Amino acid sequence: MMPHLTAIQKGYTFGLGAAIIWSGFILVSRLGGISALNYLDIIALRYITCAFVVLPIWWFKYRFNLLQTKYIVIALIGGLSYALCTFQGFQLAPASHGALLLPGAMPLFIFILSGLFGQSAFSLQKFLAVFIISLGIAALFLGQHSINDSTFQGDLLFLGGAFCWGLFSVLIKHWEISPWEVTISLALLTSLVYLPFYIVCADKNISIELWPQMLTQMFYQGILATIIQMLLYVRAVELIGAASMGSLMAFVPLIAGVAALFVFQEAMTSGLLIGLTLVVLGSWLNHSQRIQQYFISNAKPSN
Repeated sequence: MMPHLTAIQKGYTFGLGAAIIWSGFILVSRLGGISALNYLDIIALRYITCAFVVLPIWWFKYRFNLLQTKYIVIALIGGLSYALCTFQGFQLAPASHGALLLPGAMPLFIFILSGLFGQSAFSLQKFLAVFIISLGIAALFLGQHSINDSTFQGDLLFLGGAFCWGLFSVLIKHWEISPWEVTISLALLTSLVYLPFYIVCADKNISIELWPQMLTQMFYQGILATIIQMLLYVRAVELIGAASMGSLMAFVPLIAGVAALFVFQEAMTSGLLIGLTLVVLGSWLNHSQRIQQYFISNAKPSN
């Protein structure tokens, strides 16, 4: 329960919770990327755990027909495609790059896609904010001349993941899919499609000696990042819209990007520093008016 909070306040509270978990997701994903596990293993651990938790919830409480087109589409985009791009990216590129490009590129893609779907009205401030964020992303790529090819490929995969998540965000708003419907669809349908391929065809590095890494990935990826974060994220999208939620997620670079420099001893290049600064600035600009409204309304609780 969240008494005395308006719908907008609740939306931003849920959104901030999602952003904090997403920041940790970036660090944990990079930790998996530099471990003996490969990205196919991590995707399997993520969805095996999530499906195990969600299946009884679907069966006993939120039973609905999973084989509807809208659920299949969001699972293929926000579940499978996003995971394939993102987790392979974390094997090839630093966590600080993922922290900038994943949440940083989402406002750009969501701004375009939500406009196409008629979900977001054009405003000069929002356009300027997205433009600044785009400059930040460009700064990172322009500073790539001394970085090896695998890092560049990882960065492109991060952009692909951001696009998938942006499209997913707009679609769940367009189809008005509830948080539990989204979470259950992603968990069960992605598992149904991916796990048979993984078991039969994929190269696997899973072994009993890697149980600490496996448990870490299962708990964070399968429960926190997939279930808890998803419920918070989708609820926030319902309350404040995909465009606002996408911009709010651009605060993640400030948390995860800086933390990655210390946790993984990653280099702070000029391109990365400029990129992080511009992404955070663009996000603040996009939300400056809404943040003020949040605190003003919070000082005067509704009945």
